[in-house]
Amino acid sequence: MSMSIGACFHREHDPATVVEQARAAETAGYEEFWVIEDCFFTSGPTLAAAALTATESITVGIGIMPTVARNPAVTAMEIATLAQLAPGRFHAGIGHGVQAWMAQMNERRPSPLTMLSETLDTVQRLLAGERLTTAGTYVSMDDVGLEQPPRINPPVSAGVRGPKSLAVSGALADGTILADFVSPDYVAWTKDRLAEGGATDAHRITAFATMAIAPDGDQMRQAVAPFLASICADAPQSLRMTPFFDELAARAEATSWPEATAAMPREWWHQIAAVGDPDDAAEYRNLMAAAGVDALAFFPNPEDSLEDIRYCAPFLLS
Repeated sequence: MSMSIGACFHREHDPATVVEQARAAETAGYEEFWVIEDCFFTSGPTLAAAALTATESITVGIGIMPTVARNPAVTAMEIATLAQLAPGRFHAGIGHGVQAWMAQMNERRPSPLTMLSETLDTVQRLLAGERLTTAGTYVSMDDVGLEQPPRINPPVSAGVRGPKSLAVSGALADGTILADFVSPDYVAWTKDRLAEGGATDAHRITAFATMAIAPDGDQMRQAVAPFLASICADAPQSLRMTPFFDELAARAEATSWPEATAAMPREWWHQIAAVGDPDDAAEYRNLMAAAGVDALAFFPNPEDSLEDIRYCAPFLLS
């Protein structure tokens, strides 16, 4: 299966711009458009509804809806409604949510893993048309069924990182969403964890990636280096698994993270993002496809996302 290419909508953007960006992505030839639900920015289902009704063919996804932000029955209602608005064009994403944000809302659970398992199981069964009476640790239903289940069941992916959570995704979700400088090595590790949960070859891997492309590749790398430095100070596992991270950390210890990332070789960037000139972007895309990623969705320049979506399309879609 060929890898789908998509664009992401930055969480900081004015929600009124989602229609124009979704239409631009569709016109430019992207196959997917992902909206982001992070606390406390904008609502994923609302943005997705606007994007779906403003477009005709592009798939719209939400990355991600936290398990505790809505009752799972309401989450299933949201997903079913969006799937009915545009049959076959909606992709749902569910995850733990950042636990510090969940604590701010007094919605943190002692076992996020159990909450994820029970939520995914409940949502999937409701979408399939089941009527449920269940009593779980966190999720209980009393004769609950969707009165309007979707005609075409949408995929439900889990946006998770840890090994136990990935195993749950492999067991109960249709796919997994990865983010934060995803490398081929991290994809390989993820696939092993998903397989431990029982995932088949049909389990879809979606990766979100940084995109910064211009004719002058060195200039773009220098522009993105401070952002990468801020991430490296508390690097996610996806970044720590790159073959070069230990050497990069040693350089940072000798100088600083900003200096170390600014001096990174071009080949290191190829492992983590589409940053540089068009050839650099194509190299990252090809590495991710070879690693087994099914869909790669790019975050454009937040300062001018509309133009960036249009400008970068020929290099990413060729």
